[in-house]
Amino acid sequence: MIIYMDVIWFLNFLVDSLLLWITAIFLKRQVKTWRVLVGGLMGSGLILFAITPLAAAASHPVIKMGTSICMILTVFGFKRVKSFLSCLLTFYFSTFLMGGILLGTHYFVTYNFKISTAVSLESIRGFGDPVSWLFVAAVFPIAWHFSKKRVEDLTISSIEYDVLVDVTIQINGLNLQVKGLIDSGNQLYDPISKTPVMIAAVSNLKNQLPAEILLLADKNNNPIELADKIPEAWSERMRLIPAKTLGTNNQLLCAFKPEAIYLQMEDERKAAQKALIIFTDQELSSDGRFQCIVHPAIVEQAVVQTAS
Repeated sequence: MIIYMDVIWFLNFLVDSLLLWITAIFLKRQVKTWRVLVGGLMGSGLILFAITPLAAAASHPVIKMGTSICMILTVFGFKRVKSFLSCLLTFYFSTFLMGGILLGTHYFVTYNFKISTAVSLESIRGFGDPVSWLFVAAVFPIAWHFSKKRVEDLTISSIEYDVLVDVTIQINGLNLQVKGLIDSGNQLYDPISKTPVMIAAVSNLKNQLPAEILLLADKNNNPIELADKIPEAWSERMRLIPAKTLGTNNQLLCAFKPEAIYLQMEDERKAAQKALIIFTDQELSSDGRFQCIVHPAIVEQAVVQTAS
């Protein structure tokens, strides 16, 4: 059988890099692309030893564990033991999850249950045969996307929704600071971009927001009639969203895209980029405990800010 070593190495490199990437997504950590690629290069380096006298040593579990540790250190660094172990275990979880999906899919679509077929997909680090590697190359991206979406859904469902967080909204040079409630009842999305929408009361922001935005926040005003009066810097960020919320039915709501939203959650500061904000003149809390309602998807996709 002809073995194309360069193809096998390159596929290992891509798989290792994607595994590190999905590990970062699971951990909600921001990592540099070049670190992920260097980590994938280190992991795929083991495959090159298979054609050298060091093949037996390279396949030893201790060497594989050491390589995994080096990959994690390269991508995520080391801050404390607990954080490092979390990264390492999540990396193995990602590896086993993706491997399980690949094997399950392989056996699901395979009709020949001979021993030779059953072992054709040896592992994502082994050689296998051309058919098995083509299978990995074709199915791995699908499995990666499936795993990412499922973990995101599980994360949303496990968030403690009655948590109050400090929210900082950066938009057009303003830093709007409010107290936010993470509310599972807020399921408002932009129907086109599927961007989650946060609702903010303007009662404590009247001294910061332009007068035109305050007029838009009034539910009695028609956003279409006020559109030509909005400052250009704000109109460029405006989106019209049909919604049945805030006591309205089939009404267009004006939302704005901020530069960033920062959430202070206990001892972590998280940043979210994909979000929209609707300003309203209604009081969201009868006792004033919070001034905005945070969409759970914003919390789910926010990433931890590391100290620079």
